Amino acid sequence: MERYFQILSIAIEAVLANKFRSILTALGIIFGVAAVIAMMAIGNGAQKEILDQIKLVGVNNIIINPVLDYSGNGEGEDEEDMKSVKKQYSPGLTLKDAESIAEIIPTVKIVSPEVTYETFIINNGIRSKATLNGVTPDFFDVFNLKLKEGKMFNKAQLRNGDAVCIIGPDIKAKFFPHEKPIGSYIKCGNIWLKVIGILESKNVDLDETKNLGISNYNKNIYAPIHTVLLRYKDRSLINESSLMGGNMMFFGRGMRVFISGSGSGGDISNTNQLDKIVVQVKDSEQIAATIEIVQKMLKRRHLNIEDFEIKVPELLLKQEQRTKDIFNIVLGAIASISLIVGGIGIMNIMLASVLERIREIGVRMATGARKSDIIFQFLSEATIISVTGGIIGIILGIAFSKIIMNVTDILTIISPISILISFGVSASVGILFGYMPAKKAANQDPVTSLRHD
Repeated sequence: MERYFQILSIAIEAVLANKFRSILTALGIIFGVAAVIAMMAIGNGAQKEILDQIKLVGVNNIIINPVLDYSGNGEGEDEEDMKSVKKQYSPGLTLKDAESIAEIIPTVKIVSPEVTYETFIINNGIRSKATLNGVTPDFFDVFNLKLKEGKMFNKAQLRNGDAVCIIGPDIKAKFFPHEKPIGSYIKCGNIWLKVIGILESKNVDLDETKNLGISNYNKNIYAPIHTVLLRYKDRSLINESSLMGGNMMFFGRGMRVFISGSGSGGDISNTNQLDKIVVQVKDSEQIAATIEIVQKMLKRRHLNIEDFEIKVPELLLKQEQRTKDIFNIVLGAIASISLIVGGIGIMNIMLASVLERIREIGVRMATGARKSDIIFQFLSEATIISVTGGIIGIILGIAFSKIIMNVTDILTIISPISILISFGVSASVGILFGYMPAKKAANQDPVTSLRHD
């Protein structure tokens, strides 16, 4: 063992004796390792963003939205066909649709109906715009939303349409900065709602998720869906007469509704009771079959009018993830080529070093050095250069990743695995590409080497 330590010290001395050449030799390894770490950090960041978005939209979810400008399929329609279409009337998305999906389709785990209104909230002299969501407790399960304080809606509150609500953390910070909101009242629109719960904060990047129908959960108010439909507005109670601008009285669910053509607020042409139905499927393999069944069921319930659209955010996100993975693999492969080029550089320099040091090799072999000693010496020199380059490359790779995140706002995550892989590859490159020069040095004839000038 002492013999090998002595040979290793000779190899270190040889590397230090030619510092500038050693640094130039290691540049390929340095930038190759740095590029691999930076690319893997970008890939890990992209993967985390996709996983976070999947958590926000929920796992195995199907989102059903109403189509407000339905005008038929547009193919082969003559005047008579258009008249028949106009005579048909679709009730739009309703609670009955959601209930039917939950009761009939066996692959469905949870169904979350939702109605949304833009309104304003007032408390302690502060007035601000806000989004009121009429939901059921299943909504919070579907979108992985947890309560930080308070309680969830109970069955009686849901059934009776009680004036209660759960608020997001931003609402709490703005309207209840110095008091506990649980048990307090907040005016939402023209109705006072009792706060019974507060959501945990949820990190939402709206720039990334606006196309997936994700809202900022932190800024919304959530009330039981029957509370919103009974106390605020139920668009399903609008009929053809009201669409013509007349003032009508209606009775439904024990309530009286007055709709004016000029003062109803909002678009009265939208007769969808719900703004969204989220269907969570038990198994991701059942999503395609469930979509087909849901589409046929809703089309039949809507008098053969396809006035709805179905989206699967998770599939869209996975497709995006697949695209990013391919992109990262290509970038990683390009970065890995730098390591190969760096290895070739090490081999070339070491071969040149062998030619320059033939006399030294001859002296060492004449004084008792074995072929294995010569191989170990030159292999050690190549490995020292590549390992040192790998360490410097790791430091640069970490620095590049931080710079990329700070300058471009792209999330980068450096994993220990990427560092270990990079270090292992750099050491392997030194051994692999250093072996040939080491073998060439060991095969030198001692007598010829001693005569070499």
